[in-house]
Amino acid sequence: MSVPTRTDEAIADARRTVERVRGGGEGGVMQTQRRPARGGRGGVKQRLVLIALTDAAILIAAALFGGIVMPLGMFGALAVMLLMLAVTLTIAFAPATPVPTPERIARSEIKALPAATARWLDAQRPALPAPAVPIVDRIGAQLDTLGAQIGALDDDAPAAAEVRRLVGEQLPEFVRDYQKVPAGLRSTPRNGKTPDQQLTDGLGVIERELSEMSEQLAQGDLDALATRGRFLEIKYQGEA
Repeated sequence: MSVPTRTDEAIADARRTVERVRGGGEGGVMQTQRRPARGGRGGVKQRLVLIALTDAAILIAAALFGGIVMPLGMFGALAVMLLMLAVTLTIAFAPATPVPTPERIARSEIKALPAATARWLDAQRPALPAPAVPIVDRIGAQLDTLGAQIGALDDDAPAAAEVRRLVGEQLPEFVRDYQKVPAGLRSTPRNGKTPDQQLTDGLGVIERELSEMSEQLAQGDLDALATRGRFLEIKYQGEA
């Protein structure tokens, strides 16, 4: 049996607080889960950047064609403008990609897992307390880095199992369990800490674990990563 780590202790404390608050809120109206925002992380900004880059590429290609092959002329310039307009409208009004559910995240292949979790986590930001938002942003950046690092990992590799456990299971479960606490009780202290504070502390623990995981991947120390153990063994969801 593994010796409890600081992570285990922090998460166990968070779980106890959540369970106590749930108990205090029994009999109330169950809170409806907020519907995730569509479009993924930075959806509008990403579309604007993509439009700008695509239009710039069209202009460069048209200039090269006109300067090397043959002048575009009035009709050529008009065709270029119409092409840019069509591309702009296509990108601007293209259907947004739905935010993945935690169940879908858990089934994702390892290479797509960090990006899927980052998109889901970003969609939860409006429902999280203000102190937790900067941590969520840092976790999102770490997930972006992690996604670039695990490109060479196989789905069945031991190191991949550790990444999947933290990124695909424990992180979403932690946030979802916080969301199950009635909104009116999230700022109510229980034994010195509120669920809001427990969420912030728990996300800080996950942020540190992700940082250590990324460092081990950067160093190529896959054996150390694979033998880290279940550093977030405590599950947050209530038993059925």
